Amino acid sequence: MPVDPFVFQARPPQRVVFGKGRVDRVSEEAVHLGIRRAIVLSTPEQADHANAIAGLLGEHCGAVFSHARMHTPVDVTEQAMAIVRTEGIDGTVAIGGGSTTGLGKAIAYRTDLPQIAVPTTYAGSEMTDILGETADGSKKTLRDPKVVPETVIYDVALTLALPAGLSVTSGMNAIAHAVEALYAPDGNPVVSLLAEEGIRSFAAAIPAIPADPANEGARADALYGAWLCGIALASTSMALHHKLCHVLGGSFDLPHAETHTVILPHAVAYNAEAARPAMERIARALGADAAAQGLFDLAAGAGAPTSLRELGMHADALDRAADIAVANPYSNPRPIERDAIRALLDDAWHGRRPATA
Repeated sequence: MPVDPFVFQARPPQRVVFGKGRVDRVSEEAVHLGIRRAIVLSTPEQADHANAIAGLLGEHCGAVFSHARMHTPVDVTEQAMAIVRTEGIDGTVAIGGGSTTGLGKAIAYRTDLPQIAVPTTYAGSEMTDILGETADGSKKTLRDPKVVPETVIYDVALTLALPAGLSVTSGMNAIAHAVEALYAPDGNPVVSLLAEEGIRSFAAAIPAIPADPANEGARADALYGAWLCGIALASTSMALHHKLCHVLGGSFDLPHAETHTVILPHAVAYNAEAARPAMERIARALGADAAAQGLFDLAAGAGAPTSLRELGMHADALDRAADIAVANPYSNPRPIERDAIRALLDDAWHGRRPATA
């Protein structure tokens, strides 16, 4: 079968350290990057993790900031920046999920300081040059090589305490990156291989983790999948699914991973006829008959939320969400049509299983 023309853009240099117990090397990795006084970043819920990292860094820790929040609010970034300036900080160590990684990226965007990311979820943002920031009720995204963490430490042990429910939604969030990479206009055969393997890894991990949250093999599969899906996200442009999630998160403050989980099957169903080769790869990776239905069943079978209603979205906000979503749309295989987007959101609000084509 002939290979379609494509462009492959090499990524900025990035060091990945993968394996159980690897976080113990964080001080060594800081030295490798020339960091003398790091600020350790986390959410309030992971302050204990941040303090443990500070202990591992020892003399290389200059401050701890445990106030990262979802969607990277600019006012929180400015609070952290004040510490960066006053404490002579020359690097960041972000431990946590996308909220904390986003804060590290926001600091790097403003300062170009080196970053170490220590993911404890499967969001995958640690692999990308994408930064999303929220201000005045609106989330804006940008791409800049400065925000790519120079070093990523994937330690399976740090994910064992991740609650099963959050593990599932974080995994679905990661799958969304790979799904949209498969029909991205700037995709290529290499990224498609990584994306399909990432989906396959999560298709194995997501049912297994709720059954046994201490299953290190399943946790390793998920972390490996997060890395692959993150590369897919970093290497291509995203489409309708991510646009909808940015709208729902930035304008309606819905939780990030859960929103991805709910929207993904419906966005895939919307694009199914316009991106058939991608749908075949997604279904194959899931071991399902069809992509959209397989994604819905994967999430529902693992006990994840399947409706925007469950996430606190009000039905009377769907019209406004549709209006925002069709303004400045992302590139997408199927044209963005306001009525069809409104119908998609209605299906997602009710939690309907996508219809079979």
